[in-house]
Amino acid sequence: MSYLHTITDPHSIITPIENGVTFPEVLDVSCARYKDAIKLFIEPINNSADSGDLLRRIRLTTFQAHTRMSLLKLFRRCVSLVCDTEMTKKITKVLNQTLIDNYSHTFKPISKLRQQFDELTQDKIAALAALLGEYDTRGQQGCSLTGLFFGWFENTLLDFNITGPRGAGRDIELSNIFTDFEYRYPCDFIVKHTASDNLVAVGFARYDSTRGGAQSDDRTGGNSFKVEKARQYCESTGRLFKLIFVSDGPGLAHNDTWQQACDLDGQWGDRVRVTTLLLAPQRITSEWLLVQEDSLS
Repeated sequence: MSYLHTITDPHSIITPIENGVTFPEVLDVSCARYKDAIKLFIEPINNSADSGDLLRRIRLTTFQAHTRMSLLKLFRRCVSLVCDTEMTKKITKVLNQTLIDNYSHTFKPISKLRQQFDELTQDKIAALAALLGEYDTRGQQGCSLTGLFFGWFENTLLDFNITGPRGAGRDIELSNIFTDFEYRYPCDFIVKHTASDNLVAVGFARYDSTRGGAQSDDRTGGNSFKVEKARQYCESTGRLFKLIFVSDGPGLAHNDTWQQACDLDGQWGDRVRVTTLLLAPQRITSEWLLVQEDSLS
């Protein structure tokens, strides 16, 4: 039985990290952020021959990236819900004509769009701005969790160095640490023993505000892949390191997600540990990081 299996109330070990702004305060925040973009959006609406032409105009490189992103958010919310910004923002990789040929049948007619923006009230502008800002804080809780864990680690485990992006940033690829590692294996952080400079652990940090169902299944499959590939690599090369999964947030307490975290914890002869921030002092210790392999077998 893993350590997590012994915990009867998973909510008691979760770190609440607030994200975003509550209603109605969010309206003022969103309006301040997006009111200029909404006004700017009206000009190409009035000057475009059709909605495909509107898309071409707002994807021009003459716009600064952050302005263009706001206009693309407006296009998605007001013209075509299928044109997500992750796709439309790739202005050199995804051609305008590709988007128009394949998705223009979902575009709202430009005449209707003009009419709706001619009738745009301040209340509607506030509602639209709130929609545009719905995902602005996405990922911030994960960044906060990583920062808090790094802070705890650096103040507690003085014989080790932890390295990785504290906030948004590029993951560490294990193949950049071990050149003979053949798979894509992005890590959130790595831990080295200061005295020997040996890598003793690689880690992953996730904060789940909500989780369950298929999303939980996807996460579990990814974690199982990480464990299996690390195990295979260590067995074939003789290298030794452990896996740390910093998993936190109310979503962790969902029945299926919690069960899967419990099953992951302690795998590979206790070389794998799942911890929340509150559990870290008990779970991530210098003794565990340095324990000899034969004692884990």
